[in-house]
Amino acid sequence: MTEVTDKLSTALANRYKIESHLGEGGMANVYLAHDVKHDRKVAVKVLRPELAAVLGAERFVQEIKTTANLQHPHILPLFDSGEADGFLYYVMPFIDGETLRDKLNRETQLGIDEAVGITTAIADALDYAHRNNVIHRDIKPENILLHDGRPMVADFGIALALSAAAGGRMTETGMSLGTPHYMSPEQATAEKDLTNRSDIYSLGCVLCEMLTGEPPHTGGSAQAIIMKIVTDEARPVTELRKSVPPHVAAATAKSLEKLAADRFGTAKEFAEALTNLAFTLPTTQAAVVGVGPVTGPWNRMSIAATALAALMTGVAMWGWMRPEPPRLVTRQEIVLGGFRQNLGAVRWGLAVAPDGSAIVYVDSVGTGSQLMLKQRDDVLSTPLSGTAGASGPFFSPDGAWIGFTADGKLRKVPRGGGGSVTLADSTMMLAVGFGAGAWLDNDTILYVDPALNLRKVSAAGGPSTVVVQALEDIPLMSVVDVWPLPESRGALFTGCTLGCAESNVYVFDALRDTVRTLFEQAQGVWYTPTGHVVYADREGGAFAAPFDLDEMEVSGAAVPVLEVVRAPDLTFGADGTLIYVIGGALLGAYNTAELVWVDRNGAVTPVDPGWDFTLPAAPGVAVSPDGTRVALAIRQAGVDNIWIKQSDRTGGPLSRLTFGDDGGLVPRWTPDGASVLFTTLGESGSLVSKNADGTGTAEVLLDLEQPIIEGRWTPDGEWLLVRTGRGGPNVRDIWGLRPAVDSALVPLLTEEFDEISPTVSPNGKWLAYASNETGRFEVYVRPFPDTDGGRWQISTNGGREPVWAHSGRELFYLGPSEVIAAQVTTEPAFNRGEQRVLFSHGSEYVRERGYTAYDVSPDDQRFVMIRRIISGLAQGQDSTRLMLVENWFEELKAKVGR
Repeated sequence: MTEVTDKLSTALANRYKIESHLGEGGMANVYLAHDVKHDRKVAVKVLRPELAAVLGAERFVQEIKTTANLQHPHILPLFDSGEADGFLYYVMPFIDGETLRDKLNRETQLGIDEAVGITTAIADALDYAHRNNVIHRDIKPENILLHDGRPMVADFGIALALSAAAGGRMTETGMSLGTPHYMSPEQATAEKDLTNRSDIYSLGCVLCEMLTGEPPHTGGSAQAIIMKIVTDEARPVTELRKSVPPHVAAATAKSLEKLAADRFGTAKEFAEALTNLAFTLPTTQAAVVGVGPVTGPWNRMSIAATALAALMTGVAMWGWMRPEPPRLVTRQEIVLGGFRQNLGAVRWGLAVAPDGSAIVYVDSVGTGSQLMLKQRDDVLSTPLSGTAGASGPFFSPDGAWIGFTADGKLRKVPRGGGGSVTLADSTMMLAVGFGAGAWLDNDTILYVDPALNLRKVSAAGGPSTVVVQALEDIPLMSVVDVWPLPESRGALFTGCTLGCAESNVYVFDALRDTVRTLFEQAQGVWYTPTGHVVYADREGGAFAAPFDLDEMEVSGAAVPVLEVVRAPDLTFGADGTLIYVIGGALLGAYNTAELVWVDRNGAVTPVDPGWDFTLPAAPGVAVSPDGTRVALAIRQAGVDNIWIKQSDRTGGPLSRLTFGDDGGLVPRWTPDGASVLFTTLGESGSLVSKNADGTGTAEVLLDLEQPIIEGRWTPDGEWLLVRTGRGGPNVRDIWGLRPAVDSALVPLLTEEFDEISPTVSPNGKWLAYASNETGRFEVYVRPFPDTDGGRWQISTNGGREPVWAHSGRELFYLGPSEVIAAQVTTEPAFNRGEQRVLFSHGSEYVRERGYTAYDVSPDDQRFVMIRRIISGLAQGQDSTRLMLVENWFEELKAKVGR
């Protein structure tokens, strides 16, 4: 031992000075050391050499990090871990006290109040860890330290780290995980996927020993103990100590049930039962616990049963010691109720529970949407109350809660049902395909805000802060989705230009507060518990590469792992349950569109059948005053420019209006139809005008240091309306300019909210716009140009993109999923009238976040809209075919090779 200690001292000399050898356990030798850097005493635990040889340093150090984030008054924290000269070690505080084993060796039995107090404290620690997805797996008196009377659990997650690091090679170490006296039946029979109820059983064993002087099952060998755990019922503690109160005896009995489902669901429930004088067991369960010895003719059957039990235990022991075989990967096409989403159906509309036991998804209910929950063992899906208008569902790490967005707010709802809770008020407004929050292990949620920044908020609610700033941290791009990384290290996310014509995937490092590009020209990114990052390219399919959580970078080559998948339309649970949409690339089709006329009843007619185009960064279309032409932005060769399309006859010509490298966006006609206004995309902004017939040169009407998103003339041609600011929050404002009178901008709506989509009524007296002053965008009308002279709210359930009817008697706008016509009076004063839904505005139609992307014909009977083209959608077919893959991680590891 002296030689080993000397070698260890040399290996750790730069960090720890080894002072003495404290003891030896089944997994590690324990040393008292001095932490040189922090000037404190610590306990250094060094894994047995034969165990370290099997595990390997890299995987063990990676796995043990899970416990580093556990911070609880009854959990002994992990200070450090690593490898030095062949030694695998981890470092914890040195506790100058004794273990519960030392105390039991000295006293044999503890006072009932003391035993219950220790158990409830440990249960509280277990409940905290279980909610953070960490199972101890080795609760025993030796791992419970008593420091100034306060119990603390040591070696939290070490058994899990050992198991995960060794994979199927634990038998090579000659040791088992878990001490036989305190093993749960599922541990004894070598079940791989243990739950928190295994720890509850082990804690029940410890309580039984504190009360009675011995654990529930004893024997002369490990095999004998395991056989009793599998076959024998634990004796009631009152048989060995009559003074144990009935509620404590009942709680102990329930914790020691052989079937995990019959135990307490959580450690918190166990602790509450121990202090609840009214707690008792059902009569039948109590009768089984208290059964006495069997005599008479039944004894022969008992002998036979014992022989059978011995055989079963032998089989269990063989299973316990043999390597775990790879799980079978299966594929099957599935149907989820009326699930018919066509855009972002899986990536942003469906989530798999971490353990694969359930699926939650968005489905249509009437004219809105709602979350539906499909348990794996249920035939039918059930609606989740309190989720009307929901989108972007995601599970908490323990699977107990489901986060989502609705009414422009971030919410959560219990998986078991109940009312929803608002976490972030007036912060999120999802567009189609955006969202999907990430619930980190430390109960922080990352999500996408209205300005397409990445923001964080506590899972309990409260103030939120921006962690990734759109257009700054990811130049020219905005965040559109997010996926959590383990240990609350941060998140992976996709960044897109406007319209997602360009997209990259990034990693946000929460510890270093940095953002790094991982893959270019990709959309959709995920992290798997196998240590890989998975991403979708823009042509369809998915790729995977090993990922280093320490350096937050890809550490190997990417290889294809999925084909015939409508990437990025996929998602999975932490158990390897994968769901994806069968098909080819989504993004190419998503960015292809056609122009259509939609009448007031919703009937659709293509402007020019068979003609389509590529969507630009900011799609939009405007009808000329005479109704014969439309101006729209089209992308060609990566550049956006304005084109003019004749729209009053099939096969009308298409001519290009602008040719600048800066491109052209958001076209608007002059009142006489002679010219088209448009904006250029850049950090600064320009509002430009050019003759609609293509003659002459473009004229810059306004050039500002801040982005100009939209410009529009008033009907009389006297005022130029300008909307500035590319996201915020609260930086998008509306200004006015009278070129014939003054060169200075006049503030029209520059309050502390976002004001967008300005448009003036045909008589020039009223300004319609959208604002988020109530927490979500609604449509309003004010006098023009004196905007302080009054204010009328038009929409009541969310509204954007207002457009005046040419008659002046209606104001059209987009509701959450429909086009609405509001009756109005504009002479001599403004008055609101009745409103009615004209037709459904489905997700296939382009709708924009900050400007108006559709227009109305001069007779107010038709609307020109941009409709995305997706295979089968134009023919009214359901393009969503779902594939369920079980145990997909086995296939992933085989393909990536690490």
